[in-house]
Amino acid sequence: MLQSIRDRSRSWGAKILVGAVVAALALFGIESLVGLIGNDGDDVAKVNGETITRQQLEMEVQRAIRSGQVPPEQERALRGEVLDSLIGEQLMTGYAEDGGLHLSEDQIDQVIVNLSEFQDQDGRFSQELFRNRLASAGFTPVSFRAALRADMVRQQLQQGVAMSDFTLESERERLAALQRQTRSFRYHELTTEDLSQPVEVSESEIQDYYAANADRYRRAEQVRLEYVILDREAMAENRQVSDEAVRDAWEARSRDSDRRVSHIMVGFDGERSREDARARLEAVRERLAEGDSFSELAQEFSDDATTADQGGDLGFISPGFFGEAFDDAAFGIGVGQISEIVETDNGLHLVKVTELDLPSLDEMRDELEREVALEEVSDAFNRRVQALIDESFAAEDLVSVAESLDLELQESDWVSREEASGVLGEPGVMSEAFSDDVLEDGFNSEVIELDADRRMVLRVADHREAATRPLDEVRDEVRAAVESRKAQEALLEVARSRVERLRDGDSLDLEWLRAEGVARRSGEAPGFVVETAFRLPSPDGDQPVYGQASDSQRVVLIALEDVTDGEPDAQTEAFVARMAEQLRGQAAIQALRAHLRDTAEIERY
Repeated sequence: MLQSIRDRSRSWGAKILVGAVVAALALFGIESLVGLIGNDGDDVAKVNGETITRQQLEMEVQRAIRSGQVPPEQERALRGEVLDSLIGEQLMTGYAEDGGLHLSEDQIDQVIVNLSEFQDQDGRFSQELFRNRLASAGFTPVSFRAALRADMVRQQLQQGVAMSDFTLESERERLAALQRQTRSFRYHELTTEDLSQPVEVSESEIQDYYAANADRYRRAEQVRLEYVILDREAMAENRQVSDEAVRDAWEARSRDSDRRVSHIMVGFDGERSREDARARLEAVRERLAEGDSFSELAQEFSDDATTADQGGDLGFISPGFFGEAFDDAAFGIGVGQISEIVETDNGLHLVKVTELDLPSLDEMRDELEREVALEEVSDAFNRRVQALIDESFAAEDLVSVAESLDLELQESDWVSREEASGVLGEPGVMSEAFSDDVLEDGFNSEVIELDADRRMVLRVADHREAATRPLDEVRDEVRAAVESRKAQEALLEVARSRVERLRDGDSLDLEWLRAEGVARRSGEAPGFVVETAFRLPSPDGDQPVYGQASDSQRVVLIALEDVTDGEPDAQTEAFVARMAEQLRGQAAIQALRAHLRDTAEIERY
């Protein structure tokens, strides 16, 4: 419950967030939590006389599984790890209490009331919200306070231990100097061609490796599925739509699309009355009817000085830009048309639409035909969805459902919760496939809404539990792993031999790659090569220092040629100092934990 508190707190008095409380609301049902808390559990361990109950253990195990952190098939291994963690927490809590560390009731109260998870919309602590969220998460106020107190006391102890260690000024200076250092070196990667003979793998080596690494070849719980998909787009593909319907769809789009407009505005309420303004625009309308240019008339008659010289052009506008009356005029006519006289707050207008921000009908034909077809099959699609719901609920298989609705019955290969792809990997599909109704009881699934146009029903055709795959199935993988390991070991022997020869002064015909002035975190060479280069001692004179580096797949020879002190960087050096302090603190805490385990009386049942 309180792991997120530990992860996100900076000190016991700092702001502590209880994200785990909120997460638990979704991860646990009330019944399962209340039932779990209400059961009397056996003790699973005793730490210096203090018991850890099965109830505590199972609560933490189920949280990890339901949060998705651990697959259910790993529950047994997880239980041991969780118990070990609970023992560690009990040791730290006991040590802190024995040392007299204490938090007052007022301090606990202050932390709780400041948690945003328990505050209302006005930022005030809500007693009702506090009790409801804790109850939903399986806590009472008393048990939550106790858990919070124990966690904060442990934090208090750990911070005290961490702060008791420190770094000397000379150590900080040395660390800073090492951090800003750069190195120049050459490196050469060995390959299987450098081996005197090919790697051979025996059957006994394959069997031994498989036995020792069986967990690597573990297969997750899997199912094979039958499923049908009802697809509205597939229904629409063969639908013939009329040109009239396509044009209607385009015109519907055009009514709402942005458009470029021009206007001729005549003002009033000054020297000119409304009637005079209307008469002026009526005269303009007569000129337009006679064929005069709208643009030229705007320059002659419009009182809008900012647009008159541009022929009244207002550019592209969206609905709502100039108000309702202007919109009714501008969005109620087509391209090239001129509106009736419209009145706005600043005068009377004639409006002309000159361009739509919309592709032409021909350019949009394919898109519009698809849109119209989808709309025309919508009713039929909805009827078939209802039929799919009814028939899949009543049927004892999917074959009859597919035949009745003329759908293709599809089958999957073996898939697990995590490895499904394609349509089976879409949200909600695998959770339905592994639900109790479908997996355990053998029912058809509920109708799954994949998206607005697709519905799916699935059924488990076959099921197999998690298991280690047989050797015959993974033999090629095992052989490759053994071969790679043996090749790596052989290359390491070659590398050691060549390093010795180089140190003795032999000149080997190698193709070296050069890395100049490389910093510790540089990407100029592979990370494991850079790390090893910085571990080698500095060269004495012109003679390189030779070494070897390896990761899981590669073996490399290194010739370190030069070490240079870098330029001081206050920001980097401050960071290194902080990291050094943190590492020392972590080491001190780990040492304390180890000491407590070594000296404690721990019984596991």
